[in-house]
Amino acid sequence: MAKYLVIVESPTKVNTIKKFLGANYNVVASNGHVRDFPKSSMGIDFENDYEPKYITIRGKGEKLAELRKEVKKVDKVYLATDPDREGEAISWHLATALKLDDKKMKRITFNEITKTAVKASLKEPREIDMNLVNAQQTRRMLDRLVGYSISPLLWQKVKRGLSAGRVQSVALRIICDREEEINAFIPEEYWSLDAVISIPGTKKPMIAKFYGNKDGKIEIKNKEQLDKILSELENVTYSVTDIKRGERTKKAPLPFTTSTLQQEASKQLNFSTQKTMRIAQQLYEGIKIKGRGTIGLISYLRTDSTRVSDTADAMAKDYIKANYGDDYIASSTESAKKPGNKIQDAHEAIRPTDIELSPTIVKEDLSRDQFRLYQLIWKRFIASRMKSAKYETMSVKIGAGEYIFTTAASKLVFDGFMSVYTDDDDEKGSNTSIKNLDKDTKLTFNEFDSKQHFTQPPAHFTEAALVKTLEELGIGRPSTYAPIITTITARRYVVKEQKNLYVTELGEIVNEIMKTAFPVIVDTSFTANIESLLDMVEEGRIQWKTIVRNFYPDLAEAVANAEQALEKIEIEDEQTDVICEECGRNMVIKYGPHGKFLACPGFPECRNTKPYFEKTGIHCPKCGKEVVIKKTKKGRKYYGCENNPECDFMSWPKPMDKKCPRCGKYMVEKGNKAVCSDEQCGYFEQLKKEEK
Repeated sequence: MAKYLVIVESPTKVNTIKKFLGANYNVVASNGHVRDFPKSSMGIDFENDYEPKYITIRGKGEKLAELRKEVKKVDKVYLATDPDREGEAISWHLATALKLDDKKMKRITFNEITKTAVKASLKEPREIDMNLVNAQQTRRMLDRLVGYSISPLLWQKVKRGLSAGRVQSVALRIICDREEEINAFIPEEYWSLDAVISIPGTKKPMIAKFYGNKDGKIEIKNKEQLDKILSELENVTYSVTDIKRGERTKKAPLPFTTSTLQQEASKQLNFSTQKTMRIAQQLYEGIKIKGRGTIGLISYLRTDSTRVSDTADAMAKDYIKANYGDDYIASSTESAKKPGNKIQDAHEAIRPTDIELSPTIVKEDLSRDQFRLYQLIWKRFIASRMKSAKYETMSVKIGAGEYIFTTAASKLVFDGFMSVYTDDDDEKGSNTSIKNLDKDTKLTFNEFDSKQHFTQPPAHFTEAALVKTLEELGIGRPSTYAPIITTITARRYVVKEQKNLYVTELGEIVNEIMKTAFPVIVDTSFTANIESLLDMVEEGRIQWKTIVRNFYPDLAEAVANAEQALEKIEIEDEQTDVICEECGRNMVIKYGPHGKFLACPGFPECRNTKPYFEKTGIHCPKCGKEVVIKKTKKGRKYYGCENNPECDFMSWPKPMDKKCPRCGKYMVEKGNKAVCSDEQCGYFEQLKKEEK
């Protein structure tokens, strides 16, 4: 009979770890958390200094009963849940629910699921770290206080079933703020001017870009300015006035953190953050590899550290030496430096557990997506231990009368880490046609290539860009990025089209309420400060209940004020003049998961429904009928003609009953300006109050 019991979180880990340990060990899974706050109430005792009231999660009673039987059979219990705050809290809840005493129970952690790491952890058992537990408890309580205090207000003011999260509300605000920036953006015209020049002895002409004059750079703002410059460049001679040769290095990338893995997997593999984390979890927990059994292929996937153990570093360098040569081994490796943001250095970076298991060796044992993600992690880690890539560079100034044109070239002379890992931004070299240029080279002007451009609005957030922004602002932690995005999309506050995230009408309403009634909750600095306080709890520098004591009274006051001050937003059961063709009643506006729709008030006798299009009072620029507010299938708002499909007019910004005085096309609203719908025209004017 086994003398020791090892309790892990996931059933997938059970078989992997059982193979590493002898017959004296039994390995079982808790299947995640076993205790939590009740769903039906706040679960916090306000009269007893905010003491949390935990209950057994529904359906986990049988699991706990099984675990209690196993505990009685053994001499010692090892709690081997994940090596982070959440894992520590699960261990503490297990110890409490199973009534384990300190003599019988120990906590072990490992950063990777390999035989060496698991056996090493058993030699260094420890007590449960209550600072980690309390940091998790504090986060959970703050989230519960916000969610259970504000959500009922949203039910009352907007629609039953809505909810507000502490960090999710901030993420929603960030997306809404970007949407406002995009909507208010007015393109500005500018021109580029290139000179196509022939060089003796080369077939390919050189392209030189207009720079300015001896006084500095000149931006070409319009056609008039361009024509003036072109007239002054007539019949001038072109000659090389300055050549600078140099060397440029491109540093090897750092190994992956959770955030950078999510960003690169989105960029290179087109994975969502949720998909990346799901597949990374599979690689971490264990894959059956032919001839080796089931082993974890990567180290722990929730980390914001770029640190690598000395052993893993040495193994990587041995591999590089054997496969690429000494010249490719980095003499020293850098770590991430983030002033103002503390890096949680409890874990290593995400890396392969065995560098010898190259992607080609394990390819047959992995699914396509597992292989692609593992290959990305493996290559990035190897690249992080390699030398920088080196380029020879050459920059040339070309005089043309009073003006200056410039061109540059680069040549890759040592590929370094790029022999393993490159992305779309890495160039191998460029513009090699100018390599033989010197100051005596005779240049022959061929023609000009001028193009009109317009400045572009800020890009819509993608999942990867949002994760990067959250990390830069210090909001959330590695384990929370994917759940934040999953939550706001599941609640239909945000929709994903292609890779972009767009705010829905429901998201706009919830964000407006949160900004009006709870400005502090959705303030990015405040949320980042909470994260810093949680770090201080983890380090034992601050008492966890101090944060809750300071947080809740202000929240309760804001909720009370909001209940009094906020006007009820009427978006349900508003009667319209649309007659139900089935029973003759006036149809009403209802609110569903995708937004507003028309329904017969005679439900359930009459179940007639139809799309609801809000009228704008604006005439269609194409056919003269009314413009209405419509939505894409995923809930993104746009303006279209009520006469669709006969008329195909549509516009993302709101159109106006106003013609452009310059070109005669219709105008659109952008922030506090009226802008011509034709970007080439570029006309805009300030909106008057009555027009807005």
